Amino acid sequence: MRLIVATSNRGKLREIKRILRGSGVSIISLADLDKKFNLKENGKTFLENAIKKTSPVSKFYKDDFVVGEDSGLEVNYLNGAPGVHSKRYSGSKATSITNNKKLLKALNCIKKRGARFCCALVLMKNAKVIKTFSGVLSGAIATHSQGSGGFGYDPIFYLSKYKKTTAQLSSTQKNAISHRGKAFFKLKTYFGTVTKYNSP
Repeated sequence: MRLIVATSNRGKLREIKRILRGSGVSIISLADLDKKFNLKENGKTFLENAIKKTSPVSKFYKDDFVVGEDSGLEVNYLNGAPGVHSKRYSGSKATSITNNKKLLKALNCIKKRGARFCCALVLMKNAKVIKTFSGVLSGAIATHSQGSGGFGYDPIFYLSKYKKTTAQLSSTQKNAISHRGKAFFKLKTYFGTVTKYNSP
């Protein structure tokens, strides 16, 4: 069984492969395909974006399962921003560093720094939605960057339970509790059911 992950983000793909390890599914990304796609992320919700990224790929590769996800950071003080704009929060040429700097500046001197990571995932085949999954990780925005692991907002996303940012956790720890980890573990369970059902 082949699963196409509708992403070119290497960080995300590494995490996804770790989470789905042992599922019996062959995982490839957009970078492994002959056809190139210009996928748009202009939806109003994470799920809308996940569908927009998955549908064109699934229409072309009809015999394969295709999974797409959209995720981001919602900060309470900012009324849910950056939300679906997390990737380009600091502009069209945004990087993780510039995004983190902008967010820390926006929360300067703010005491209530609650936030959550959200992930919406959609599984499609032949351009039809088979199943959707979601995951959330609640925490807070740190006052400064800490840790070198992970990517994106990980260095400033603080977890009081661990007294660390997600960038300070091991990949195993992070995948077990992260928003993306929770969503993809649900997918892994689903594939385990499908594999058993299809087994002779």
